[in-house]
Amino acid sequence: MFDISFTELMLIGVVALVVIGPERLPRVARTVGHLVGRAQRYVGNVKSDIQREMDLDKLDDLKGQMEDAAKSVKSSMKDAEASLRDPLEEARSSLKDASDSIDNVVRSARDEIEGTSDQEATDDTPDSESQDTHEQTDDTDAAIEPQADSASQPAAPKSDAELADARIEQMKQANNGADTASTSGTPS
Repeated sequence: MFDISFTELMLIGVVALVVIGPERLPRVARTVGHLVGRAQRYVGNVKSDIQREMDLDKLDDLKGQMEDAAKSVKSSMKDAEASLRDPLEEARSSLKDASDSIDNVVRSARDEIEGTSDQEATDDTPDSESQDTHEQTDDTDAAIEPQADSASQPAAPKSDAELADARIEQMKQANNGADTASTSGTPS
């Protein structure tokens, strides 16, 4: 460290022996050893404090980098959420529009069915023809029910649209049966 050779150390020791004397030299050497040890410990503590501060700076830098990365991930997650939310909202609105249009079709079909049944009730048809129509409707209902019973799996609950479609078909069949019965029953 100071680049002192062994011969220079021997020269310093001889001068100290002559100046201090042989009786006090061991005490002085012990005191110098303690002082050098304290100086070395002090220098070691200062080095470790400097090293800790450097590590703390590195940790602060690392902490800052991690916070930046977390913010980046959070913002990318928000962007991804927004990009997914828009198509989902569009799909939801289109499904709602489709559902509304189906409901409107079902309502109009029901209105037509009710209008047709009101017209049939006001028509002056003989009782036998109306009775035949009711019997045919009952036959149609009976024909539909055995099909559901004969299925190997239980029938799934039907939606309003499916029920309306089934009723429309029943009414068409009943009207066709009534038309057929009225034309075949009149002599030509």
